[in-house]
Amino acid sequence: MGEVIALSIGKEKAFTWKDKMVHSAIGKEKVEEVLLTVDGFVGDGVANKAFHGGKERAVCYYPFEHYKKWEEEFKIKLNPPAFGENICGTEFTEHNTYIGDIFSLGKAIVQVTQGRVPCSTISKYNEVDTFLSRIVETCYTGYFLKVIEEGMVNANSSFQLIERPQDKVSVWDATKVMLLDRKNKDAMLTILQIEQLAEDWKNRYKKALEKIN
Repeated sequence: MGEVIALSIGKEKAFTWKDKMVHSAIGKEKVEEVLLTVDGFVGDGVANKAFHGGKERAVCYYPFEHYKKWEEEFKIKLNPPAFGENICGTEFTEHNTYIGDIFSLGKAIVQVTQGRVPCSTISKYNEVDTFLSRIVETCYTGYFLKVIEEGMVNANSSFQLIERPQDKVSVWDATKVMLLDRKNKDAMLTILQIEQLAEDWKNRYKKALEKIN
């Protein structure tokens, strides 16, 4: 069982980076309670729909364990939700969470569908130019979940694993192939066998395989 460190929502807004205006929904704010629907948390939003949002990316989760690593590496203080995540929680990192894992989150039921493809907004928002490249190198990206059962979630909710359909491909495994190993045919074929994998990632792997063949 994991602990929810921060429950956060927010819509697109602007912030300044190197004297330029950036529009993003990364700057989410903590809330005490909010309804989670199949389309996401009520009051939440995204700016770039190519990488965020949609029913298979209704919830963005980022492991609290990584915060200490990044703070030590970049000599900065990071406060959740520094990565634009809805849920910052404990116990379930990319290494020990598997594609298809089903969790209870407050009164809702959610399922892991894919890792996260990070973008430069993370670097800009946290004012660390190398943040994006380091997240890609480590595959400490966080992950997305879809909603199986809608329900209320509050800041004191637990994040509890209730079912694991497969234990061969972790979020980290799938993300590593997606970001760093797009020529690994055997790995992609294995990942594509996972029924619960998001359609977007299925399509990305299939396109990568076509380039290999």
